[in-house]
Amino acid sequence: MDWLQLAQERKEELIKELQQLIQIESVKDENNFSDIMPFGAGPKAALEFMLQKGVEQGMTTKNVDHMAGHIEMGQGEELVGVLCHVDVVPAGDVASWTYPPFEGQVADGKLFGRGAIDDKGPTMAAWLAMKLIHDAKIPLKKRVRMIIGTDEESGFQCVTRYFEKEEMPTIGFAPDADFPLINAEKGIAHLTFSSKEKRSSDEQLLSFYAGNRTNMVPDEATATLKYAEKSTNENFLKYLKENDVEGTFTKNDNGIIIVLKGKSAHAMEPEKGRNAAVYLARFLQNVVTTNQSKSFVDFIVRVFDNDHYGTALDFQFEDAMSGPTTLNPGIVTFDERGSSIEVSMRYSVTYPFEEKITKVQALLQHEAFTLDVVSNSIPHYVSEEDELIQTLLQVYRKYSNDFSKPLSTGGGTYARVMKKGVAFGMLFPGEQDVAHQADEFVDIENLIKATAIYAEAIVNLATN
Repeated sequence: MDWLQLAQERKEELIKELQQLIQIESVKDENNFSDIMPFGAGPKAALEFMLQKGVEQGMTTKNVDHMAGHIEMGQGEELVGVLCHVDVVPAGDVASWTYPPFEGQVADGKLFGRGAIDDKGPTMAAWLAMKLIHDAKIPLKKRVRMIIGTDEESGFQCVTRYFEKEEMPTIGFAPDADFPLINAEKGIAHLTFSSKEKRSSDEQLLSFYAGNRTNMVPDEATATLKYAEKSTNENFLKYLKENDVEGTFTKNDNGIIIVLKGKSAHAMEPEKGRNAAVYLARFLQNVVTTNQSKSFVDFIVRVFDNDHYGTALDFQFEDAMSGPTTLNPGIVTFDERGSSIEVSMRYSVTYPFEEKITKVQALLQHEAFTLDVVSNSIPHYVSEEDELIQTLLQVYRKYSNDFSKPLSTGGGTYARVMKKGVAFGMLFPGEQDVAHQADEFVDIENLIKATAIYAEAIVNLATN
């Protein structure tokens, strides 16, 4: 079968369905949820959209507690899993987008929108691949099941629930990362540094807020001061210019409000962003003088400024198979309840996690902050020699003529919940990774090529 030609013939269908999915604002809603929409209305609507597509194709579908679901085709005892997610991170500062984040506009051979590359574009490529196989009536010896989650960006509750009730695929892949494929995923820990005391009433810094997800570099930070020197406004404008960032300085009845805008990026690559919380904390070091205010900003700068690897507290570690450990302070808070810094830590496959965390906790005994591990997802690794890896590499190389080795990632995909699974595309080597950033996009021609790759990969996995 000429899968590339078949995918090309259905280009407009692919674009239209991806646009429809992007137009569903499937961001987790922390404030409006229920048993029938456990992560809010948007993720539920996106799941139902996909399941309805399966119904229209005459495939078997199932909704598991409105958290996840599946679309299945083929026959056989063994199960090939294609694990996708339709939830997305927030758009962030909408004004920083050239194209609206929830429209799916096409320009210059690209389709723009939140989720275009993470993970709605790859999901729709895999879905068209399934339809191509189904329409071609290819006889399959195994069942093929697209498993669709709605809470991938916030903790995997969706697939946790799903696999409590449904069978685990024998083998599978998640189209949610890079080509050629990812056979090593770093561990992902949610850490929280918390102040040991609540804020006192005479503190100069009244509040400080930045970020709303640990897996995103904060693109905006806001501090409210009770008072400041007259030169602070002038110094702030100078600081913005020196650091090539934007911000505002205003006074009102609530105090002095300072806003600084950075650049968002995925927490697995924090060096690609400009953390607004860190930039603002560094400026405030020369502004605040009261004890807790000064301790808060000093700690942020000492631990996170110009260092994504945690060397100040001896977090750093690197191995050959998965690279360095990184830390992203994604949610930063200082108010009357105290202060906290919530961090997404991406750690190497061989990282001595318990030993390192214990040492850091000991180092903090005489400081103003404590360290707690909120959650921890251990690393995932499949040997390059495994038959699954070799099958997927063979297909990818056929369509790309690229013989690159498998990769590691600091991102966490659904591959890590499978007994044997890897992340397989769809970002091609050399492509700009714009996941979790403003103006996120997917290259349309690469979307079509990925569709062909997924179609042939699924056939190979389900017939051999």
